[in-house]
Amino acid sequence: MSTFKIPQNTIARLSLYFRALSESRSNNISSYEISRLTGFSDAQIRRDLTYFGQFGTPGQGYDVEQLQSKILKILGIDKKWKIALIGIGNLGSALLNYKGFKTQGMEIMAAFDSDVKKIGEVQSGVQIEDIHNLSRVVKKKKIKMAIIAVPVSAAISVINNAVASGIKAILNFAPIRIKVPPAVALLNIDIGVELERLSYLAKRLPKIEETIP
Repeated sequence: MSTFKIPQNTIARLSLYFRALSESRSNNISSYEISRLTGFSDAQIRRDLTYFGQFGTPGQGYDVEQLQSKILKILGIDKKWKIALIGIGNLGSALLNYKGFKTQGMEIMAAFDSDVKKIGEVQSGVQIEDIHNLSRVVKKKKIKMAIIAVPVSAAISVINNAVASGIKAILNFAPIRIKVPPAVALLNIDIGVELERLSYLAKRLPKIEETIP
């Protein structure tokens, strides 16, 4: 089955299944045990995995090491991904200093900004480059993935330049919507939208009367 027909929520859950497998101390694990570790139903877990083939043995569950290896390949993190980070403001700096990317098979290999005061600085071992050098650096280092953390006013131009430079996968934090070529993967994370959704959920939580001890 084409991966483009697989629900995005299924892809997101695979990452959580992988983390659950990493916590397992046994060689085999059941869908019930994965359910207990992730909060998803065992039926949901089995349904998600069947998108990618047959896994596990009835009555024995899943071989932990084998399933981990399969999920790594499905997610594409069985190899190292080089990342370009564009925009070194508060969010960009936090991402640049985040240590967890390497454990996911990813590494920020280049960082870019337009602020002359930041260009040349080194953060977490990465020198901040002039945004005008994007194409040259991306091609030289053979980078195919980018994180966009620039202001809205610059986002469209930056994304277009990233695509023109050969970037094939983009994670965009700017609250805009932009079309990219079919051969480029684009994921948008709008923190404002997520907070509004959280507000909606919080408003509908059962009210619990506060008591004074």
